[in-house]
Amino acid sequence: MENQMNGAEAMVRMLEAQGVEHIFGLCGDTTLPFYDAMLRLDHNITHVLTRDERSATYMADGYSRVTGKVGVAEGPSGGGATYILPGLIEASESSYAVLGITTDISVASYGKYPLTEVNQEALMAPLTKWNTVIKRSDHIPRMVRAAFRAMTTGRSGAAHIGLPYDVQYDAVDPSDIWADGATNSYPAYPQAPAPGAAQAAVEAIVSAKNPLIVCGGGVVIAGAMEELDRLATRLDIPVATSISGQGSLAETHPNCLGVVGSNGGTDETWEMMEAADLVVFMGARAGSTTTARWEAPKPGTRIVHFDNDPMVMNANYQTEVAVVGDLRLALAEVNAVLDTRDQGADTFGGAAAIAERKARKFEIFDKLAQSDQAPIRPERVIQALMNTLPADATVVSDPGTSCPYFSAYYQLPQPGRHFITNRAHGALGYSLSAALGAWFGRPASKTVALMGDGSFGFTVGELETVCRARAPITYIVFSNSNFGWIKASQFADKDARYYNVDFNRTDHAAVAAAYGVKSWRVENPDDLERVLREAIAHDGPTLIDVVTQALEESNAPVRRWMG
Repeated sequence: MENQMNGAEAMVRMLEAQGVEHIFGLCGDTTLPFYDAMLRLDHNITHVLTRDERSATYMADGYSRVTGKVGVAEGPSGGGATYILPGLIEASESSYAVLGITTDISVASYGKYPLTEVNQEALMAPLTKWNTVIKRSDHIPRMVRAAFRAMTTGRSGAAHIGLPYDVQYDAVDPSDIWADGATNSYPAYPQAPAPGAAQAAVEAIVSAKNPLIVCGGGVVIAGAMEELDRLATRLDIPVATSISGQGSLAETHPNCLGVVGSNGGTDETWEMMEAADLVVFMGARAGSTTTARWEAPKPGTRIVHFDNDPMVMNANYQTEVAVVGDLRLALAEVNAVLDTRDQGADTFGGAAAIAERKARKFEIFDKLAQSDQAPIRPERVIQALMNTLPADATVVSDPGTSCPYFSAYYQLPQPGRHFITNRAHGALGYSLSAALGAWFGRPASKTVALMGDGSFGFTVGELETVCRARAPITYIVFSNSNFGWIKASQFADKDARYYNVDFNRTDHAAVAAAYGVKSWRVENPDDLERVLREAIAHDGPTLIDVVTQALEESNAPVRRWMG
């Protein structure tokens, strides 16, 4: 018996072998053996009990984004499995490695109408990169290894493992408990592009008159920031980003134009997208938001595309040069090609063109950011954040009111993943939970979460989890008593015919205080920066409820409300 372990213990040991240090999850009856194994075994994994399985996956997502490691969430069968879905599809579509483990009813009771029966394999298949429900305990080790391989190689994404109740009690051979350490983080086993691809990309870029690089989230995921900086500086080429691509360069970098597209883009940044005679997409899918529903680049614009996923090549635009491979390795090859040509700076005049456009963009912003108007303008909140947050802060935003303002105007002073938002599916309630995962992943960084009051209502219960963790996260609620994005869409697209988008005003500071969060309600713009400094300095969870201008009345940096 000393040489035996059960399935639940094997799962714990396999996660430990794969370098897992945090698990976010919620208890259930099918999880009893797994929790008992977590309790009894000696390991270095911290389990964070959440109040909702959806929140657990958002926490795992935030954790994964800042660490480059696999985020792990777990939940029970039935309702637990269905609640865990939103976080898995967001992670998969956004190319972040998140593992969802859902315990399940016993294999022996399949088809006998037991409580909480659901076909987990069918449920998860369309939403994950890799998925299985384990039917035999001796499969556990190799299924875990397969899941980690799938999540961390190629285009990273989410995986799901179903772990039935009786399988957790069955025996596993301890000699099969081992892991491939290369798959503990991602990108694992990065692949260089095909011979000649980098050379062809260089030839195309230097032959253009007004090229523009447009970066998606793939640049930061690949850790290609330094190589991109070297390329942009030596060619003096302008670099724009999608919202997910923020952090590809520091936004204070002279070659960083900022966000382009229908969300977070402005007329000034869009000018460069329209004027480009060659667009270089890097780790971006050229989707609807970045291109304002394919308004630009226009058909016929020359396209060079770098990505580690061959499926994005020629999906939306006919591509002149496709460079398929890891972004860091690909850009290193591009720079090596330029080294042989002795290609230096002052090639395209990007920094000067960007400075002129940014001056015009921020002239408008600065006037609005100094406004004493009440309700408070969102621009004033962004300016206060820029004045008070440390350079290495981690900011998490829901996709509503706060996201376009932050993406358009906040100048991230460092490259890397310092801004997180769930752009793939845009579910509300993300940032309140994801911020806790990000804090667990990067506790030395000041973590701030931005959300509308609609989002706050989705996952407010996790404030108890945040207080229990004693996480010094600052939450900022843009409070305007409606689902702002949809109300603004009704204003723009339906001639201000509003229907079922408004709700009663809530004192979010009072709600947060009831959970134990130190909180403030701010209605006077003159109080905003002082309160924000107090909140950031406080050693514990804080929340500021800011009564803000309604989105449909604002000068929102949104070119197109319908994505």
